[in-house]
Amino acid sequence: MTNHNFLSGYVAIIGRPNVGKSTLLNRVLGQKIAITSNKPQTTRNRILGIHNFPDGQALFVDTPGIHKAKGKLNRFMVDQAIGACADVDLILFLVEADDSPGGGDEYILKLLDKSKVPVFLIINKIDLVKPPKLLSLIQQYTDRFDFSQVVPVSAKSGDGVPDMLQAIKPYLPQGPRYYPEDMLTDQPERFIVAEMVREKIMRRTSEEIPYGVGVMVDTFEEKPAKNLVVIQATIHVERDSHKKIIVGKGGHMIRTVGQEARKDIEKLLGTRIFLELFVRVDKDWSQNERMLRELGYSKK
Repeated sequence: MTNHNFLSGYVAIIGRPNVGKSTLLNRVLGQKIAITSNKPQTTRNRILGIHNFPDGQALFVDTPGIHKAKGKLNRFMVDQAIGACADVDLILFLVEADDSPGGGDEYILKLLDKSKVPVFLIINKIDLVKPPKLLSLIQQYTDRFDFSQVVPVSAKSGDGVPDMLQAIKPYLPQGPRYYPEDMLTDQPERFIVAEMVREKIMRRTSEEIPYGVGVMVDTFEEKPAKNLVVIQATIHVERDSHKKIIVGKGGHMIRTVGQEARKDIEKLLGTRIFLELFVRVDKDWSQNERMLRELGYSKK
């Protein structure tokens, strides 16, 4: 029987690269499912996060940062973000409190001009500015677009996030409970594990290396009697020089990446993890349709 008082709907989180979209999603869920780093284009796929109210369910769609795309991988990422806005009930446009509107924000606003979906302006990192600057920023954005709500938050500390969730609820239509209450995401565990390995590489390496890295989980073997999951994953890079950096002197870098990733994976899965990592060179994989499909970065 349908509960006509139950509210459920999809909420897209969009914005420029590196404004805190994944951090906000993790804060809403109370658990890390989306990877983060201080480098742009960390998020490559749409990631669904499920937040339950006592009488409703909000399905948050974390998207890659919208930017001028060069190359097949980047075009896939931007298509994922723009496509997420087509079939949602609400859009959260995330901006930074300590950064004035720029060309990237204007490009997104032009896209939103064409949308018939309500849009919230979510101003992140409010802990970094004084109230007068925050008010000035709000004025700049509201002069440009008619937002349904403006909500200042700090995704890092959680300030303002409960207010944001309460503001979202009235914009959800009546609908079914799409997912069980104990689900946080529709992404398979293999995907999240691969992303957690890639996050550690992005945080540990510099310059162009993170953008030429993809991770694929080859084996995922559960051993309940031993409270253990054995995982083997391959790190795909585009150049021999990148492989040397990721492996590191005497294997130091790849051991560090593995140790840090294992800790996050154990928190996620609630069990002991044995993680074995390999590095393989696939020249220009980010321009190769077959490799993009295998790594989940292609719509086909």
